[in-house]
Amino acid sequence: MNALTTLQTAVRKPLLTVSGAALLAAMTMGSAQAETTGYNQISFQSEVKSEVANDEIRASLYKQAQATNAKSLATTLTNSINKAMMIAKRYPTVTVTTGQQQTYPRYDKNNKITGWTGQANVELKSSDFEATSQLIAELQSDMMMNNLSFGVSDSKKAEVEKKLMVEASKDFQNQAREMTTAWGARGYRIVSVNLNKGTNYPVPMYRSMAKAEMMDASVPSQNFESGNSTVSVTANGTIELSK
Repeated sequence: MNALTTLQTAVRKPLLTVSGAALLAAMTMGSAQAETTGYNQISFQSEVKSEVANDEIRASLYKQAQATNAKSLATTLTNSINKAMMIAKRYPTVTVTTGQQQTYPRYDKNNKITGWTGQANVELKSSDFEATSQLIAELQSDMMMNNLSFGVSDSKKAEVEKKLMVEASKDFQNQAREMTTAWGARGYRIVSVNLNKGTNYPVPMYRSMAKAEMMDASVPSQNFESGNSTVSVTANGTIELSK
């Protein structure tokens, strides 16, 4: 039994040693082949764009008031915001949130407080343009418009960007093949690639109007023209040519 055990050990040991050495050599060779040389590298970028119809509207309205004391001012602003939120409940397709609120004192020439001025905002966001227009018209009987803008909703933008990322990747590879031919190389491998998203929104179509016009209780609802935004994806990276 001892002799047989010794023989088996003697046979197995060189086999394990050779196998381990071969595996190490293979791993070392594979690692060397995967490393870039740092030579014959070209960096470039590919950009793809898509014009997308804006499907979301955002608006900001505010109430500004003055009072002789801070408590009266706070009451006026709170009542105005509460009224706006009650009106907004009739428009479930419009998301309405309370925005920034500011209160600050007014001083006379002797640096004595003579009164208080404050402002409270509400923010609107929706894909229902008609309902938003009607809500804005109602709110303008007591509030003023600060700004109104149009853009692409997050869900729609994500859908478009997903397609553009594939297109940008394919275009980058096409350019890489063209570079390979232009430089007389046998092939190429990718060193690095970065995909960057971007959106170019149109300039807001509406800015604050004169107070006298905005405070008219009969302000009509507007017919909005939302326009388009440009969604883009850029692929920039580096390839290494094989000579």
